[in-house]
Amino acid sequence: MDTDHVLIRCPKCGTKNRVPTNKLDRNPLCGKCHSRLSESLQSSHQPLTVTDRSFGEDVLGSSLPVLLDCWAPWCGPCKSIAPILDALAREYAGKIRIAKLNVDENPATSSRFSIRSIPTLLLFRNGQVVDQIVGALPKAELEARIRPFLP
Repeated sequence: MDTDHVLIRCPKCGTKNRVPTNKLDRNPLCGKCHSRLSESLQSSHQPLTVTDRSFGEDVLGSSLPVLLDCWAPWCGPCKSIAPILDALAREYAGKIRIAKLNVDENPATSSRFSIRSIPTLLLFRNGQVVDQIVGALPKAELEARIRPFLP
């Protein structure tokens, strides 16, 4: 089975579409309603904002591994790691999903995973936490931690 693909949800009808990563630049269409997937595709290159409400679908239900950044807007180290996560989202689009959870606005999820220090990065694969990183790490170290879990 080809694992070099990304699942993109159609912004119009909601259908999940399997698109080969080597065809992402060809402005793919939804297989059901034939709408352009470009809106959803652009957002896959940026960190996804996750809430208590969307956590189940966006993180636990993801077909890709998810690196969840548990952060707060007042946190200096959280601000310093944000550009690194943005870069990882662009560079690893279609292989891993980078997501952000504001712990101040989403206490249920942060409590569920006992987030006591921020930034805390949780790496999910198949709905399970497979790694936890506390603190801001350089990009090379983050890449080394996520690489074993990439498809």
